[in-house]
Amino acid sequence: ANSIFVGYAGGGSDVGVEIKTDASTGTAVYFVHSTTTACGSITVGSSATAFNTSSDYRLKENVVDMTGAITRLKTLKPKRFNWIIDEGNELLDGFLAHEVDDVVPQAIFGEKDEMKDGEPSYQGIDQSKLVPLLTGALQEAITKIESLEARVAALET
Repeated sequence: ANSIFVGYAGGGSDVGVEIKTDASTGTAVYFVHSTTTACGSITVGSSATAFNTSSDYRLKENVVDMTGAITRLKTLKPKRFNWIIDEGNELLDGFLAHEVDDVVPQAIFGEKDEMKDGEPSYQGIDQSKLVPLLTGALQEAITKIESLEARVAALET
């Protein structure tokens, strides 16, 4: 049957939260706005999990093709870093949230240097929100490459 299990540190389990569906595939978590409009889900398959953000055209308006993606992409500043708390100092690739906020603000939650009750309230990033910009920039680059290839081919004949 469907179930949810919440573990705790030291409880003999390495699982913090476990969610089961009563089938090998299906929706494990379904997110809705207060208006009952679906806004996302977590679905499971026989061996995979998908994190789904609503993207149906019927939920959108003022849809236009993206332009200037390469220009915007060039302003992102990818970094190499390790987490302060990571004793192994493993180097990772990523971004600083406040730097991405200027380019793809919908990818960032929280405010730079925000404090709550005298404690830091850290920013976060949903890196999946960068995919449309990356795709747009790649498409623009491919168009430029194809145009240059055609010009070179014309010059060679």
